[in-house]
Amino acid sequence: MDDLALDPEAADLRAVADSTARECRAFLTTVTEVASGTNPDAAIPLLLLAVSDVLAVGARLGAIVDVVPTDRFEPDVGPDADVEPLRAALAQVLDGVDEYAEVVDPVLGGEVTASTLSGDLVAIAGSLLQGQRHHDRGHVLEALWWWQFSYLSTWGERAASVLRTLQVLLGHLRLDVDDDVAAEAEYDALQP
Repeated sequence: MDDLALDPEAADLRAVADSTARECRAFLTTVTEVASGTNPDAAIPLLLLAVSDVLAVGARLGAIVDVVPTDRFEPDVGPDADVEPLRAALAQVLDGVDEYAEVVDPVLGGEVTASTLSGDLVAIAGSLLQGQRHHDRGHVLEALWWWQFSYLSTWGERAASVLRTLQVLLGHLRLDVDDDVAAEAEYDALQP
């Protein structure tokens, strides 16, 4: 049964949950489509858009008051989804640009570590999917709690790192050209 069905004051939380569920589905759909490899030239821009959108959702979750489910245990939604095939497919699509350097905690120190876009995208997808499974079963508060908690503890940070990396990659792809190609483009642009 829907855990917000009897609470008329919960309409705002219901709206946030439903909006979050839509955005999570869109993110999962885009990541899955990119992983299929059908349009490799669009992979970076599509992922950049999907991660940007889901970070906006996360920001809303971070800005609202802490969501606390009525029950102190997580309802069983079945076994965790196997996301390894998705990670492997993304790694194949992103071969050559998958790994990146990341600052572990920019507030507490400058330690740098290696990370992968495929691993981080799948970590985000796994967290979003867990909340989605609760939402689809009518556990709206549990879904909101899960999305909010995991945004603040893991996927928000992963998504921010992925977003920056994708933006830098896109910049390199679009702006790093041979001098001869750039000179030709400049000449062509200046000719009437």
